[in-house]
Amino acid sequence: MSKPSVRPAPVQATGISYGSDPSGLICGYLFTPGSAAAGLDCSAALEWLQTQRAPDSPDFIWLHFNLSNLQSEKWLAEQLTLPEEYFDTLREGSGSTRVEHAEDSLIVVVNDVTYDFSYDVSEIATLSMCVQHNCVVSARRHALRSVDRLRVAVKAGEHFESPMALLVHLLRDQADVLQRIQRDAAIRVDAIEDTLLSGRLAVKRSTLGSLRRVFVRLRRLLAPEPGTLFRLLNRPPEWFEDDDVQELRAATEEFSAVLNDLAALQERAKLLQEEIVAHTTEQTNRSVFLLTIATVVAVPINIIAGLLGMNVGGIPLAQDPYGFWIILTIVAIFTCLAGWLAYFKQRD
Repeated sequence: MSKPSVRPAPVQATGISYGSDPSGLICGYLFTPGSAAAGLDCSAALEWLQTQRAPDSPDFIWLHFNLSNLQSEKWLAEQLTLPEEYFDTLREGSGSTRVEHAEDSLIVVVNDVTYDFSYDVSEIATLSMCVQHNCVVSARRHALRSVDRLRVAVKAGEHFESPMALLVHLLRDQADVLQRIQRDAAIRVDAIEDTLLSGRLAVKRSTLGSLRRVFVRLRRLLAPEPGTLFRLLNRPPEWFEDDDVQELRAATEEFSAVLNDLAALQERAKLLQEEIVAHTTEQTNRSVFLLTIATVVAVPINIIAGLLGMNVGGIPLAQDPYGFWIILTIVAIFTCLAGWLAYFKQRD
């Protein structure tokens, strides 16, 4: 006998999760020095925070949230002890990259490009982080390349000895992403420059203009504020170690080097724009010059034709059998003279 067919159970409709759990958590990890990170959910993270009693313990957790889930900010405010300045950064939207000291925490605002970045100024999003001695909380609205690279490194088993090591790794990942963007943009600018040097004006000025706008916005948003970094490096929190300060300083220096390369590329794009304008102006002047010569050459013909076309008496050579050829010779002489004067005056 054939078995009766079993219909699959109907799928229950669920709310939109935005790639996170009901509390908005995308991923959570527990870091123990010398071993790979272990995955955590919200309940396990809260239990770990409540049971951890030793303030000098090297263990720490990282919780990464999706702000597109409306429950994220509510859960953070109710379940975790975070400074009010951190929630201000969540609500303020896009701002310049900075690292600030608030109470016993670090408030970090990191601007990064979205995962499918395609040289559009609107594809830059913000990651807000709160770094404490035993907990790192990060939140974003869009998938960002640097954070995804950090998650891949954690899943691959890379060891992180402190929360600052995690932050430094993120800053260096961001510098690497920015360097890739700079290299791709440099290839595009090189191709445009080769086209101009070969004498083919096949590139529109607006193309370079859009690239320059992206470069300006990347520098303005991704460049760390020097004032906040200077104050942090001179007066770090008590739980900072000497190695953390040195690593943060080195990461910011690497980031500054990439931004300097981006500034040089922006200047190249500006010079190429000016070169395109010069080529366009030269072509316009050449067209105006040709039109001027044509107009000047036609002036004697129009004047003589106007005079001879009058219906009045006394028109010279009207009865002469060679009058047409005489007038034609006079017109040719004046036309050549006018063309010669216009041409050589324009060359001078």
